[in-house]
Amino acid sequence: MTDKNEWGSNLSFVLAMIGSAVGLGNIWRYPYVLYSNGGGAFYIPYIVAILLMGIPFLILEYGVGYNFKSSFAKAARKINSKYEYLGWFLPIAVFMIMIYYSAILGWDGIYMVLSFFKGWGADPNTYFTTTLLQSSSDVSGILTFIPLIAVAMLVSWVIIWFISHRDLESGLGRVSKVLVPLLFIIMVIIVGFSLTLPGASIGLAELFNPDWSLLGNFDIWMAAFGQIVFSLSLGMSIAFTYASYTKDNADLITNAISIALANSLFENFAALGVFSILGYMSLQSGTAVSELVTQGTGLIFIVYPAVFNVLGHWAYVLGPLFFTTVYLAGLTSILSTIEPLSFSIQNKFGLTRSKTMTILIVIGVCVSMLYATAFGGELLGYVDIFINQIALLFGVIVECILFAWIFKAEKLIEFLNERSRVVKLGKWWLVIVKYILPIFISIVWIGGLAEVIADGSLHQSIFMIICAVLLIVGSLVFTLLPAKNTNWKDVDERV
Repeated sequence: MTDKNEWGSNLSFVLAMIGSAVGLGNIWRYPYVLYSNGGGAFYIPYIVAILLMGIPFLILEYGVGYNFKSSFAKAARKINSKYEYLGWFLPIAVFMIMIYYSAILGWDGIYMVLSFFKGWGADPNTYFTTTLLQSSSDVSGILTFIPLIAVAMLVSWVIIWFISHRDLESGLGRVSKVLVPLLFIIMVIIVGFSLTLPGASIGLAELFNPDWSLLGNFDIWMAAFGQIVFSLSLGMSIAFTYASYTKDNADLITNAISIALANSLFENFAALGVFSILGYMSLQSGTAVSELVTQGTGLIFIVYPAVFNVLGHWAYVLGPLFFTTVYLAGLTSILSTIEPLSFSIQNKFGLTRSKTMTILIVIGVCVSMLYATAFGGELLGYVDIFINQIALLFGVIVECILFAWIFKAEKLIEFLNERSRVVKLGKWWLVIVKYILPIFISIVWIGGLAEVIADGSLHQSIFMIICAVLLIVGSLVFTLLPAKNTNWKDVDERV
């Protein structure tokens, strides 16, 4: 088997990036964000966020990744050797996401099976929290191992290894060409069916009822920009890594626009389905939509099963379709989270892709077993908050400064424009990536950090400190280890 890190075609790159962007957040986070931030009025800051941050930042990541054609750590070192540490910080943080994502993927795998016979019973809430997760907020719960969850996670890890350890095109590229279109097709079926349900209009009316007064509230703008950061995986070194695999004639500006639009289309389409089903449940139960709507695991594993319980025989079709969609969305996203760290290790230590992926996945399997305990659900929440609200946003700020200021983003404009068939970059792009983005994301980061400090429990604070230490020390170890690859210091730039 050859060991080549290059997309076989531009289509593979685009579909893999769409797969990375389209994930669980589109299904369980976005509908709630849209609903709780002014409904239809939210589209104004949302569109502004896509145009002002989403697409410009993607173009920046693509441009620098394409320029260096190397891993994130190697490129950071090339920009300035003292920044190599930052080149490891983000890939390791993203790998930590992969580990806890495997737990959610495992839970959903269990629900895929349960959905064929409504195995969660009459009380989905009790089944999920007590029967399946055996949830405990006490740290001693980490000693209670749950074999069913462990097995479901192992199945997911085997699938991930089977795809990831192969050559880029024969593994991730080929799978993306199948899974991403399939994901969109199944979502179309689900939404199409949901819109026919009695009461669907109730949910949609709740969702899109615009509250124009909120446009003057800074929080709604922060919510829109925050959604775009998380939804498009900005600043996670994934877009950088994927772009480094592209062929020399790639039109990165058009690709960035296409990927941002596809991601936006999917999450807004998903919102239609979510609120149509919530409207149906509201009609059946007499409970207001506002009392049913939630985000995160509660929506996926509690509210939806409750809906399927009153949906009749159609639930045996819609249920498996829905949980398959969630699984595919999680799988296409999780496959991208191992790439930045894997490629950096390959670059510095001269290991093959197959060996690197196998080692990382074995480590991931071992660490992920912490989430197959009674304390696993609580721990997952702590790690998720630390990574998404603290570590990654800090990384976005650093990446923006590193690429836009130290590398000098203006060097990218000419060669990006030469390959672009649609939009040409100009000074407006430099103003966005050099000034607007670092300032705004810094504000979001400070706000998120203040919220975590104010609301966090003692347990949460302790586990966040542990995560921070692991991330900082891990980045330092990879930085200080001597390179085994003689080409580690050599990077051929294109501009």
